[in-house]
Amino acid sequence: MIYNLLSHINSPQDLRKLKADQLELLAKELREFIIDIVSTKEGHLGASLGVVELTIALHYCFDTPKDLLVWDVGHQAYGHKILTGRRNIFETNRKLNGISGFPKREESIYDTFGTGHSSTSISAALGMAISSKLKGDFTTQHIAIIGDASIASGMAFEGLNHAGVTQANLLVVLNDNAIGIDPSVGALKSYLTRAKIGQKPLTDNIIEALNFHYEGPIDGHNLPKLLKAFESLKTKQGPKLLHVITKKGKGLKQAEEDQVKYHAPGKFDKATGEVLSKENQDLPPKFQDVFGFTLLELAEKDEAIIGITPAMPTGSSLKYMMGKFPERAFDVGIAEQHAVTLAAGMATQGHKVFCTIYSTFLQRAYDQLIHDVAIQNLPVVFCIDRAGLVGNDGATHHGVFDLAFLRCIPNLIIAAPSDAIELRQLLYTATQDLQKPMAIRYPRGRGSIKEWKKTFQKLKIGKGRCLLEGEMLAVLSLGSICSNVSKGIKAIDGNFSIAHYDLRFLKPLDEDLLKSILKKFQHIITIEDGTIKGGFGDAVLEFAQAENYRGKIHKLGIPDQFIEHGDTEELYDIAGISSEKIKEKIISILK
Repeated sequence: MIYNLLSHINSPQDLRKLKADQLELLAKELREFIIDIVSTKEGHLGASLGVVELTIALHYCFDTPKDLLVWDVGHQAYGHKILTGRRNIFETNRKLNGISGFPKREESIYDTFGTGHSSTSISAALGMAISSKLKGDFTTQHIAIIGDASIASGMAFEGLNHAGVTQANLLVVLNDNAIGIDPSVGALKSYLTRAKIGQKPLTDNIIEALNFHYEGPIDGHNLPKLLKAFESLKTKQGPKLLHVITKKGKGLKQAEEDQVKYHAPGKFDKATGEVLSKENQDLPPKFQDVFGFTLLELAEKDEAIIGITPAMPTGSSLKYMMGKFPERAFDVGIAEQHAVTLAAGMATQGHKVFCTIYSTFLQRAYDQLIHDVAIQNLPVVFCIDRAGLVGNDGATHHGVFDLAFLRCIPNLIIAAPSDAIELRQLLYTATQDLQKPMAIRYPRGRGSIKEWKKTFQKLKIGKGRCLLEGEMLAVLSLGSICSNVSKGIKAIDGNFSIAHYDLRFLKPLDEDLLKSILKKFQHIITIEDGTIKGGFGDAVLEFAQAENYRGKIHKLGIPDQFIEHGDTEELYDIAGISSEKIKEKIISILK
């Protein structure tokens, strides 16, 4: 496609040189450009397609970068990036050394606040607005663009509650498309639905009750209406909210009809919209599906089992249990804190609660994990998805801190299955008279084993296993990084006798196994896909010191830095835990 208008726009200043009646054509070109690139390079599609007109209107009406835009989450910021000088490098999006898939302050002056997780935009923009006011600046506009799923989060309400008493120059744009990654849920969704169709009584406006000037709802794909609304709102003082209605996936038929699938569809045919099938369909299952199908199987036999997820039923595969047992499987929306304490409440009543949550999302519920679950020693099972390096989503999504931040919590069992079979057996074990909380962490993506539906077997808590006998050096791994270790050992040529142990549990450690390893080997390597500070390696080192071990322990893990985006194998290499790097480390020690 020839981009007659878009090809000449390298900044919002260029955009504002266009006539208002040219913006419809620009929207068409911008939408096609996003489809062109994402169809071959992959990324988050539906959200950005849905805000094309909104993005153009914001940069056209407001004096960015002087006026400050804060995009919530950032899934929808592709158009923003393209219009703010990154069109020519947009094909590097989410690739190693390329631009980030999310707003990032060091990447552009137009990215005013780094995002990646939801519901931060109102607080951030309010902070900027209050700072401007304190400096005597009453003209700069501060705009937070937030979705209907994100605004239902507790943090967003905290920001709204504060903003309503500040008189700060804040505009909240509520992008209401009735979906986040999965469909929005909860009472607020019902309220917004009534507002869309004009059924809300004049006295029933929750936003006005919080001292906001409310306007809308308006069609978020109608550029003249958007321009008129923004020009009007610029003249009003104090906190304001504009409610706009958009359609996620707008402009691509398949993305409009299947908004969950086309949130991040992978590669697809830009002409037909059809997602391209993988060349080899005979693949091992995804860890998330092993969790989802196993939990459903267990729930069919045990009515006490409950499933909970904060807005990730598809990503976590809790959707399978939700489909068959909707009264026992809950999507609570983007509410991680609530999810954990809800689980705790149900555990007090004898239910076997499985709270499935992404590693980086669990960070938001750390207080609840400690205060509401661990202190009370409640047997909630945390199924921690997306542990370790997740790839192209980058630093905000890598689950590399959970081992370290969980290890210090009393009463908590911490397990990391090396493969799909171990995950299945750990889930079963957690249903067998568990007396304390338990965390089971596993990665994004596929495992190494195709045939995983084995007969259920209870594992002994705190017991590891020897995968390979050896005499010269011992490698200790925890979790799915085990496959990298096995490949690395197999790749070594020569007469090296290397032992490999899968510890399975970070807490409690298998002390008997460790004692035997310490007695036998002078060189031990610990390998984990979590931060090297405070995790598995440090746990082994602490135990070894207590045992007066005189040998050498070499720790491999995620270095003390934030790892950026890229393909997972590239990031393993950068972190020094790819099979090749493990091989090199073993050889360097033995030489």
